[in-house]
Amino acid sequence: MAETLEMKELAEVVVRFSGDSGDGMQLAGNIFSTVSATVGNSISTFPDYPADIRAPQGSLTGVSGFQVHIGADMVYTPGDKCDVLVAMNAAALKTQYKYAKPGAAIIIDTDSFQAADLKKAAFATDDYLGEMGIDPDRVIACPITQMVKDCLADSGMDVKAMLKCRNMFALGLVCWLFDRDLDIAFNFLREKFAKKPAVAEANIKVIQAGHDYGHNTHSSVANVYRIETKNKVAGRYMDITGNKATAYGFIAAAEKAGLKLYLGSYPITPATDVLHELSKHKSLGVTTVQCEDEIAGCASAVGASFAGALAVTSTSGPGICLKSEAMNLAVIMELPLVVLDVQRGGPATGLPTKSEQTDLLQALFGRNGESPMPVIAATSPTDCFEAAYAASKMALEHMTPVILMTDAYVANGSAAFKLPNLAEYPAINPPYVPEELKGSWTPYMRDEKTGVRYWAVPGRQGFEHILGGLEKDNKTGAISTDPENHNLMTHLRQEKIDKIPVPDLEVLGDKDDADLLIVGFGGTYGHLHAAMDEMRAEGKKVAMAHFKFINPLPANTAEVLSKYKKVVVAEQNMGQLAGWLRMKVDNFVPYQFNQVKGQPFVVNELVASFNEILNK
Repeated sequence: MAETLEMKELAEVVVRFSGDSGDGMQLAGNIFSTVSATVGNSISTFPDYPADIRAPQGSLTGVSGFQVHIGADMVYTPGDKCDVLVAMNAAALKTQYKYAKPGAAIIIDTDSFQAADLKKAAFATDDYLGEMGIDPDRVIACPITQMVKDCLADSGMDVKAMLKCRNMFALGLVCWLFDRDLDIAFNFLREKFAKKPAVAEANIKVIQAGHDYGHNTHSSVANVYRIETKNKVAGRYMDITGNKATAYGFIAAAEKAGLKLYLGSYPITPATDVLHELSKHKSLGVTTVQCEDEIAGCASAVGASFAGALAVTSTSGPGICLKSEAMNLAVIMELPLVVLDVQRGGPATGLPTKSEQTDLLQALFGRNGESPMPVIAATSPTDCFEAAYAASKMALEHMTPVILMTDAYVANGSAAFKLPNLAEYPAINPPYVPEELKGSWTPYMRDEKTGVRYWAVPGRQGFEHILGGLEKDNKTGAISTDPENHNLMTHLRQEKIDKIPVPDLEVLGDKDDADLLIVGFGGTYGHLHAAMDEMRAEGKKVAMAHFKFINPLPANTAEVLSKYKKVVVAEQNMGQLAGWLRMKVDNFVPYQFNQVKGQPFVVNELVASFNEILNK
């Protein structure tokens, strides 16, 4: 009589796919995320891949991982540790087991645990499970490589091509384990490989084989698990990465403003995907130029802005250094420009595929002279869309370069994204010079209320003008070295930024009577929110205030920060936000939590540190 498996419902689960860089772990993880997002689960992902272009096969340094957290309710992080670990070879098991919970299920390809594989992974014996203290009963040991070869034996594919499908077998097994709908995965593959249908069908066949293997053997696991969706908001959803959401945000802003979108960029990890995505959308009025260097990327965007486009330049921290002179040109010319900084580990080349928040002070001050710029930091992969739209609106309406900060964690991570209705988004109204000023207008004539100079796009008869990098006279627009004029222009540029309206700082949690306020900015939002939730569940009085708008700061910043007895500023740097807040808020002396590991925060570590502060 066939055994009937019990279907257990879970609130959340974390799965980590790991293997060689060429094993397709990112693709397997992306498909599993897409399948889960499509059925309405909340998701948060974390791709974790090496900086090596291609490390030696089976080596410890070449392991690539992809972690996804799936929940019935809202999930804020990819999870500290996983419930299921897929390890496609010995090196993956050796390096990734530390990310598994004590009772995690582990799926391995036994064909990749031969003597040579174990040697590369620095195992001392052939008892690799015993050596790592892993209970064999928690391991789903499957000869994935051989089964994929058998599955595709009549496909006409060579062995090398067959082995590229191994990731799909593991995906099929995981889909069985969590009762996922395979049709969604099949559709994903048919769309991805639309020009190579034979490749799509081979991968589909292997996914089905992995699913069947789990169903037929029950894979040493007692139950199949289901994660239902709660509080589902009706609408069309997609699994979207932060970089793709950023690109879409720029497109939406350009459409709303009635402008062409121009991107001048030089490829750099982890920002290049924005260039790749925008280059696909010429039909939407997008122009992308892959320039010869970072300087040209920014300078060309300044030129496009002068010509009347929504101009963007994208990079990471090292590129911001190189762009700084051209960014300052936009400051003194008072032209709209969005500078996207997808932060990564530094200094220098640093950790190019890892994530940090170490560019904040560079964004605020990393230019010569008094050169104020608004700074916005996206808080999640889906918020990248909102932040890109807000940065574009701010740049266009206030005639200023704006720095939009994301980081590798939110840029490469993904979440379920409800497709927006652009009609619901606020209008974008650039301050074009009024026609009635024809004959009296000069380049630095301003709106008296906002301090914003009027924008005269080339081609308007009677509004011909010249801008440049030398200081100009406030009234005539001619070159000026007059000290009083320079002092005035410096203050006018600063006052214009200070007058930009930004939303008030929102306090979450026990906002009226918290014993501890947690403060952060940008991509740490999810981890800090999860830490707050965990502490509140323990009965602690904790609140959270997270900065998305950093310059100018929200008007209620001082009021919020001075309200609580204890405040901790947590950031992935050595204290840059804390320093900025001390500059702007009198008598503000917070506790600090600082890590610079190139990895996301670990919620358990945050909770332990915050509890220690509470107990002081």
